Amino acid sequence: MYTMSKYKKLIIGLILDAIGCVSYMIPGVGELADIVWAPVSGWLMTKLYKGKSGKVAAGIAFVEEALPGFDIIPTFTLMWIYTFLIKKEDQTTIEE
Repeated sequence: MYTMSKYKKLIIGLILDAIGCVSYMIPGVGELADIVWAPVSGWLMTKLYKGKSGKVAAGIAFVEEALPGFDIIPTFTLMWIYTFLIKKEDQTTIEE
């Protein structure tokens, strides 16, 4: 286990949300890229956020990336807001 600051999680989340949106910049590639990115996105969410919240967010991230047209939703950023601003939890430990 190692500790990650909440701001590092925010930066990583912003980058991952950007990756999810980038696929639509290349016409015709977006849907194909989402087939690969959807499960990766869900897996990464479980690594960034532990517990039941992380698992629920992973499912949402997977569905959001798998459905056409929903890539604009910043799932990782919204999970960060939920975790650190709404719930005000300290989830800085990541299990490997």
